[in-house]
Amino acid sequence: MEVMSMLPVRRLEEHAAAPMDRHRWPATLAPIRQILDSGLDLGPMTVLVGDNGVGKSTVVEALAAAFGLNPEGGTHNAMHAARPTESDLADHLQLVRGPGSSKRGVFLRAETMHGHFSYLETIGPSSLHEHSHGEAFLDFLSTRSGIRGLWILDEPESALSFSGCLTLIALLCQLQAEGSQIVLSTHSPILAALPEAHLFEVGPWGIRESSYDDLDLVENWRLFLQAPERYLRHLD
Repeated sequence: MEVMSMLPVRRLEEHAAAPMDRHRWPATLAPIRQILDSGLDLGPMTVLVGDNGVGKSTVVEALAAAFGLNPEGGTHNAMHAARPTESDLADHLQLVRGPGSSKRGVFLRAETMHGHFSYLETIGPSSLHEHSHGEAFLDFLSTRSGIRGLWILDEPESALSFSGCLTLIALLCQLQAEGSQIVLSTHSPILAALPEAHLFEVGPWGIRESSYDDLDLVENWRLFLQAPERYLRHLD
């Protein structure tokens, strides 16, 4: 059987029985509207990059919820909610799944993981709050590496150093080699370099597939590192 046909989620598309009003947020965002109108095919490793506010986190949060994962993060077993902030996009999505594929998964949503770590303390021993932010992220992921299924990460670089990002890449490559599917949203040019990933640039135009060197993210970082003063002198 082909690898693509065995993926937990092969494709996102609008649910025919629950169409979304295109005049209501988040369908007013071009990337969301594009998914609803045309769908989005996912590979074994899919990376979404783009500026703040363009909709990439909205996509991965909705994917997690539609798959049955807790929108605030965790595994398929997590059951908690602090202050729901996600959109109702998940209610309008249909996931095209591989036959017999895993229904298990892990969702790391950077902005809500502190609350998830507190939740874990209420159900059993957990030392995640005793680690640094980045160490806690990596420990959370590595201790769940036995889960085979859909792994979704929303801007994990917010807690990670340069070396931490490289450690995460190594972990994600191992997970994918052992049969898991990875979907990642990021601002990091390091994580965007995830080997063999399908790269999608998300912006006001919608969603477009891209090569690493053609990403605005990569070009902007290269120009800044070559001459920071070029950018800094324009700041008030």
